[in-house]
Amino acid sequence: MTNNTACFSVRLSAGVAVCLAIAGGAAWAEESGFEPLFDGKSLAGWKANENTGSWKVVDGEIVCQGPRSHLFYVGADPAGAPQFKNFHFKAEVLTKPKANSGIYFHTKYQNDGWPAQGHEAQVNNTSGDPVRTGSLYNVVKNLEAPAKDGEWFTEEVIVEGNRIVIKVNGKTIVDHTEKTAEVKDGRKLSSGTFALQAHDPGSEAHYRNIRVKRLPD
Repeated sequence: MTNNTACFSVRLSAGVAVCLAIAGGAAWAEESGFEPLFDGKSLAGWKANENTGSWKVVDGEIVCQGPRSHLFYVGADPAGAPQFKNFHFKAEVLTKPKANSGIYFHTKYQNDGWPAQGHEAQVNNTSGDPVRTGSLYNVVKNLEAPAKDGEWFTEEVIVEGNRIVIKVNGKTIVDHTEKTAEVKDGRKLSSGTFALQAHDPGSEAHYRNIRVKRLPD
């Protein structure tokens, strides 16, 4: 991978300076309070479980394609991953045709299998599973794709208390308040880390500009 990232300051009319980063032809502004989870160069801070070959970094993007695997954010210490309770998570995502992936939150590392703890924000615009991008998987279903394969879109997950909001390209797809009586097994709010999903060999999804902002507990 070639790292040709440049950064320069731009001062907005309100007197706020932002840094515009250019990497692999993409540009974005640093956002106040957000911390990056992906350095754009490596999987440092992330740990894949089964089928580690399903993950690679190409041109500043995390690419997942291959047998089932989950890539967990573990930070600097894999034995003590950072814990997130209330937060605002953002990532830029691109799906290939029939891609099936997902963004887990309030989860924790496990050696294999589908994550047993936490919720999943669905990433799927055209796969055989009718539950589309932006769904809160197995809780709130969205059956109409809010984005297109082959085009970058932004997916956001916001958790405050027992409320979960999922947005795609700024549009709210899910606004769900979790009730204790509705909780199924480990699919519930608590606290934990994030994970990305490689679903199957026929699925390819790309992630970049992954960042999070902690919100008050």
